[in-house]
Amino acid sequence: MNIYWGDLHNHCGMTYGFGSLENALKRAKSQLDFCCITGHAMWPDMYEEKPETAFVVNFHRVGFQKLKDHWEEDRKMIADANSDSFVTFQGYEMHSSEYGDHHVLTINDEMPLKDCQTPDELVKLCGDAIVVPHHIGYTPGYRGINWDKYINANSPVIEVYSKHGCAMDEEADYPYYHNMGPRDTRNLVMEGLKRGYKFGFIGSTDHHAGFPGSYGDGMAAVLADERTRESIFEAIKARRTYAVTGDRILCDFKINDACMGAEITADKRHITGHFETEYGLDKIVLYKNGKPIHVINGECYQEINESGSYKIRVEFGWGNSDLYHWDGSIETQEGTIVGYRTYFRGRSVLAPSADESYDGDTINDICTESAQVTDSKVTFSCDTVGNKSTLHPSTSAVLVEVEGNLDTKVTVQMNHKTYTASIRELLEYGYTDHMEYYHSQAFKIHRALPESRYMFDLDLTDDTAERECDFYHVEVAQKNRQWAYVSPIFVNRK
Repeated sequence: MNIYWGDLHNHCGMTYGFGSLENALKRAKSQLDFCCITGHAMWPDMYEEKPETAFVVNFHRVGFQKLKDHWEEDRKMIADANSDSFVTFQGYEMHSSEYGDHHVLTINDEMPLKDCQTPDELVKLCGDAIVVPHHIGYTPGYRGINWDKYINANSPVIEVYSKHGCAMDEEADYPYYHNMGPRDTRNLVMEGLKRGYKFGFIGSTDHHAGFPGSYGDGMAAVLADERTRESIFEAIKARRTYAVTGDRILCDFKINDACMGAEITADKRHITGHFETEYGLDKIVLYKNGKPIHVINGECYQEINESGSYKIRVEFGWGNSDLYHWDGSIETQEGTIVGYRTYFRGRSVLAPSADESYDGDTINDICTESAQVTDSKVTFSCDTVGNKSTLHPSTSAVLVEVEGNLDTKVTVQMNHKTYTASIRELLEYGYTDHMEYYHSQAFKIHRALPESRYMFDLDLTDDTAERECDFYHVEVAQKNRQWAYVSPIFVNRK
């Protein structure tokens, strides 16, 4: 099957949020295979309006009404954007203190919009639809998931990572730091799996400024036969999915030839996997029932292949908060570019705030273009803004995969700056440069990553059943704090 990449939960100015729907679709098409741009639609048990809640209650009510007022035209624009090269889904979001927040997804372009009281009512209203719980780790009764009322058939996948943070377990990287509060052990992924629920993992951004797929905020990987609505939707319902924080880490995980998300019956479990990272590996961990049973440590892989494939990452941004335009290219001599990925990032907005204001239509009307013009050259154009703080990056990147050898030359051009080095040199040193002499925008060519340090295989056998249904999943961590969370395979005892 093929791996397709998308964002199934993000927002723009079609409800509360920022940026036009038209621009959001452009951003999505520039670097995703599929997308659902999700309107905020309802909150049946919303807070009572008091002086201290007035701002929150008001922007929700205004946003919900805006979606209702423009639902027909928004729904049509999303339907018209669906094509052979880019898949769109219809959907919107329900807030709930009792059930936790969910977004509903469907391939039905006639999807109705009507206030409902529960996620189950949403599924019944929309027909061939699923509801996806998101930011599940908040306190019970405070818009975190309610495992006691979770309906497995309605929610075959759960959003485990977004701008809110990671909901895998208590010690997972990326804790919750939004003003909605910390994550709660009772509401995390491991709790649901230990209860016997069977669901897959996805990531999505929950971005609120019209930039689906904004790098580092979460993305869904789906294993499907073809890039069509029907095929991708069936794969999601079959749990053939995994979540990444940003980098497109390739993951292939099987037990007895059954794919991630599958449910099988077996006493002897032959576990295999193939993984390709985009940066230096920290670790790959195979878990059984939430406990690690096998670890691949990146520190053990230091050999460098003298020919074959190498990944070159060019990162750019920094400087002040003003929009800055980049025209760049990466070109090889005596080498071939066999693939490339763009990691573009939009202005970072998670939710409206009384202390911040934005240009509602143009906040992310920014350039995100790329093309492979020959088998040895990739070009790109992108706008960036400065980092919000030393802990909140806003940089973007382009990564190319080069087939060659240690003497292959790579030339990087960024606006008026040019740098050339061999693969041999880039394996030893990276390179940075600034566009002006003082506190300006800058770019970084990271050290080259050889295939001997980004391709990894897993092969072992486990023949001990611990539960009536054991669940196995894999997590991949890179040195740059980019992660993949691979959906479980469920193995029933014979």
